[in-house]
Amino acid sequence: MSGEPDALTVVNQLRDLAADPLNRRAIVQDHGCLPGLILFLDHANPQVVYSALLAVRYLAECRANREKMKGELGMMLSLQNVMQRSTSPGETKLLASEIYEILQAAGVEEAEQAEAAAASCRRKAQFFLGSTNKRAKTVVLHIDGLDDSSRRSLCEDALLKIRGVISFTFQMAVKRCVVRVRSDLKAEALGTAINSTKVMNAKQVVKAEDGAERMVSFQEDSVEVEQNVDIPDYLPEEESPSHDPEKAVTRVGSITDGVGWLGTAANFLSRSFYW
Repeated sequence: MSGEPDALTVVNQLRDLAADPLNRRAIVQDHGCLPGLILFLDHANPQVVYSALLAVRYLAECRANREKMKGELGMMLSLQNVMQRSTSPGETKLLASEIYEILQAAGVEEAEQAEAAAASCRRKAQFFLGSTNKRAKTVVLHIDGLDDSSRRSLCEDALLKIRGVISFTFQMAVKRCVVRVRSDLKAEALGTAINSTKVMNAKQVVKAEDGAERMVSFQEDSVEVEQNVDIPDYLPEEESPSHDPEKAVTRVGSITDGVGWLGTAANFLSRSFYW
């Protein structure tokens, strides 16, 4: 009974730690964290599996990690199992498929993509840089009112309720959210959900032909938002280890604060391989 909350806590801590681009190399190089995430992919709790997939997807964002991740014992097989499991929700299967395709392609076009890889590592941190799956797309939102952690939590709750949202990450400094969604989900649905909070207002960030960015406002109540019933909720905020600033896993830009925690996570994983 006590194992379940511990598993949820650790996988969510790993997910939050992996969200910081500065930590991704250290997590993959650690001897315990990556094998532990692979075990989480076979966990009986779908919430644990989805959170582990998000962590793996963050880690795969770093091109230098992909070869090691692909060769890690059980990684590719566990991703296949998630995709083929009849009980896996649709968005979970899609996310596993994206990760599988990225890792499967690791090293195949290394020479041709070397220059592009160097450029992408210098870009702003964002989730799902490319369009590796034609069934998914990326929507960038500028959110007025996204000022603190409580507003971020409110925004997370709104996005998690939308059917078709695969994943998202925040860029708090510039009040933006990068959302990965199914290709048939309209961007207006995201705007409607966030605007319904009454304390935040979302606009879509699009690029013109000359490369300049512009903001596109959403019409009020422009679309009906289809509620998500497949993906389980994240941990309640009162249980979230990263919600309390004093107990946060790491701060953005401070890898030394987070690396020490990796040993703790690895110790937990080595003691908890019974699930």
